[in-house]
Amino acid sequence: MSATGLAIIYIIIWWMAFFIILPIDVNRQKSIKIDGEDAGSPENPRMLKKFIYCTGITTVIFMIIYLLITYEILNLRSIIN
Repeated sequence: MSATGLAIIYIIIWWMAFFIILPIDVNRQKSIKIDGEDAGSPENPRMLKKFIYCTGITTVIFMIIYLLITYEILNLRSIIN
């Protein structure tokens, strides 16, 4: 598989994992009310922590998929034919 294909697979897995992790560990209780601000928005969304977790989880999943493709355990071309 080409480097472009591998990069696309990694990015797709990363975005899926990011949207799964995004609502986890969100405290929606506001200590200070600000006019015009959504009441459901978190005070501290902990985005850096979520980026790091997402990248780690994505790397593990990607390596599993890469090894399955490399050793031809997962071969989509044989499934189609």
